[in-house]
Amino acid sequence: MTGPPQSTITLRALEGQPLVHDGIRSMVEATAHAIAERQGVRVVALRTEPDRITVTLAAGRIEAIGFAAELRRLTSSWYAHKFGVDSLWGDPPRDVDDADWWKQA
Repeated sequence: MTGPPQSTITLRALEGQPLVHDGIRSMVEATAHAIAERQGVRVVALRTEPDRITVTLAAGRIEAIGFAAELRRLTSSWYAHKFGVDSLWGDPPRDVDDADWWKQA
């Protein structure tokens, strides 16, 4: 018998290193744990670097994508209210066709 699938997601800031600051990093980590608890998903591993957070969940890929979207939405909202800027993670360039954004990496 096997356990639930595991999926790993990473949110990376497009500019700068916002998670180098203890307060910001702590809030992002706490938000990740809160989302997982609220949704009944187990965090298998969580790692931060100055420009990113990587979370491994005991969940499938679709659930992990939803988790990442919610983590981005909540932390960006908090960051915008706290610091008066648009986004913690940054926005993709506007000159990229939405259908082709993934080809730019």
